[in-house]
Amino acid sequence: MKVYDAASIRNVALVGHGGCGKTQLVSAMLLAAGAVNRLGKVDDGSTVTDFDEEAIARKHTLASSLAHAEWQRAKINIIDTPGFANFLTDARSALRVVEGALVVVDAVAGVEVQTEKLWSEAAALNLPRIVVANRLERDRASLERTLESLRRDCAREIVPIQLPIGEEREFTGVVDLVRMKALTFARDGSGTMTEADVPATLADRAAQAREQLIEMVAEADDGLMETFFAEGTLTQEQLVSGLRTATVAGRLFPLVCSSGLHVIGIQPLLDALVGYVPSPVERGFPAVSKDGTNTTVKASDSAPYMAFVWKTVADPFAGRITMLRVVSGTLKSDTTVHNLTHESPERLGHLIALQGKTQTHVPELKAGDLGAVAKLKDTHTNDVLAERTATVKFNEITFPDPVLAYAIEPKSRADEDKISTAMQRLREEDPTIGYTRDPQTHELLLAGQGQLHIEVTVAKLKRRFGVEVNLKPPRIPYRETITAATEAHGRHKKQTGGHGQFGDCKIRVEPLPRGSDFQFEDDIFGGAIPRQYVPAVEKGIQDARMRGFLAGYPMVDFKATVFDGSYHAVDSNELSFKMAGSLAFKDAMSRARPTILEPVMHVEVYTPSDFAGDLMGDLNGRRGRIAGLDTRGTMTVIRAQVPMSEMLTYEQHLTSATGGRGSYHMEYSHYEEVPQHLQTKIIAAARAERGQEAVEEV
Repeated sequence: MKVYDAASIRNVALVGHGGCGKTQLVSAMLLAAGAVNRLGKVDDGSTVTDFDEEAIARKHTLASSLAHAEWQRAKINIIDTPGFANFLTDARSALRVVEGALVVVDAVAGVEVQTEKLWSEAAALNLPRIVVANRLERDRASLERTLESLRRDCAREIVPIQLPIGEEREFTGVVDLVRMKALTFARDGSGTMTEADVPATLADRAAQAREQLIEMVAEADDGLMETFFAEGTLTQEQLVSGLRTATVAGRLFPLVCSSGLHVIGIQPLLDALVGYVPSPVERGFPAVSKDGTNTTVKASDSAPYMAFVWKTVADPFAGRITMLRVVSGTLKSDTTVHNLTHESPERLGHLIALQGKTQTHVPELKAGDLGAVAKLKDTHTNDVLAERTATVKFNEITFPDPVLAYAIEPKSRADEDKISTAMQRLREEDPTIGYTRDPQTHELLLAGQGQLHIEVTVAKLKRRFGVEVNLKPPRIPYRETITAATEAHGRHKKQTGGHGQFGDCKIRVEPLPRGSDFQFEDDIFGGAIPRQYVPAVEKGIQDARMRGFLAGYPMVDFKATVFDGSYHAVDSNELSFKMAGSLAFKDAMSRARPTILEPVMHVEVYTPSDFAGDLMGDLNGRRGRIAGLDTRGTMTVIRAQVPMSEMLTYEQHLTSATGGRGSYHMEYSHYEEVPQHLQTKIIAAARAERGQEAVEEV
């Protein structure tokens, strides 16, 4: 395969709300560029970038995947990203390693909630953006409504550089407003394009739209603005160069029209990517110098090699596949490089150019390129491969903590033996997964970003690694805390033959603000407790607080201070003072008015406005507090704070209530106290569960 230098590379991530047609659009781009010889379709599971069995079954992208195409002697690296809230971290990771974002919007639905989030993410990275009004062949598709929602919810500077020819099912092509040409396409999905003059029926509208384009390009540049005022227009060269400069600088966002399913408007879209997205040479890769200042690394083939790992894939056959961005220098196959993150050598085997799941070996990857390598031993997501003498580092991709946990139970002993290894592999691929064993119940807990995320993870366990598990009802990560300060005494005394056991301590406990977890302070004076035994007191309190007091949930947000005690020169030891600390904790809890805390989620519900009233009533019934309401065309966004325990069945309810047209996103907000009548139920359920476990053990 041909090796491309940085000036000939365009890296772009397709982002947008789930179901807006990103994956189908990638298939059309690969066909139009000649990278494949048939059009893959989402409906029959034949697309290049949705190759995972679970993604094919659900007909939705669940993880970022990489493809590439050659167009106008440039290599376009295309990252197809998920658009569902549970998997949005993958899209955010992809935006970190590209020079441009292709923001795809469904021309029927307009801007949806995840599109808005990803637009903001790209804006925070100052990425150039091209907008695609996609699926224009559908009933009720409208460029005008789509543009209105884009300018309202994303940016006023979004400007069409094309107009559609025909509406809805009659959509057959586009008018190129830059060159003032009409481009029509065959309706057979072949992508065959014919260029002609602008039809007379569209001439006036196209002329008016071109004038608006020229005005916005002139507005984005002081020099062009002077020319525009003096001449009343811009030359063709000024329009083309001004549009590119403004797009690269993030002052304008060109909009193009397409139908991925019918391969309409794809060649001009590829032209726009090559023409308006900067190459890695033009846009340095963000980095941080040793003194903490922000800088950039230029893409130069002759510079020392540096590569950033942005994603890891757990392949059951090829092992770990590491996807990386070469920031500078050149990586060559069959060489040894240095992992700067772990300060360890790493042997590179064959470097790979990915076309979905298809791997093509390449001799080298030059600066600015995206590629992969298989079976690295110690290299993971966020790691940097570079010379030991490298003077900069890259900001790590941050991954959100899991928000929902299920207990899982292996179906057989064989599954139990394999599950830890399989989960470790999946966590390398998706760091937003949590996998732990509950210290109180000893159950295995699988945590993720939502119910769909956990279901997909369970499906991957079965399909990829042959591990089958049963999912139990979600476990809410309740916490306990105290509401009053008190002092307590713990004494452990045991006399047996020979040396006995003696530990005696006095502690003071006091509440701390939410989110403070636990603090321990040594306030011993005069040697009442020897220094070597104080850590044992802390250990005793730590062990006891993790077992909780009311319902077995960890005790948090309090401070324990040991201020007095006594010891025996012969019988005292660390174990005795650990027991004393545990007894002091229990004594304190009997007077510190303990209470139970529950996680509260920040929830955003995106729904057709007709259903907003009913959904707000439902959220109130779930102990939610409505925080805000936004109307966007025919859609409404409801923002609320709702206890996690009340959201466990919300996905099914929302689908039923809105006929599948509503969506929601939730993320952890904070902990707050559970109402007293519900605390009684939680405590009773916890005690019943512990009683059942005790019976089973007997």
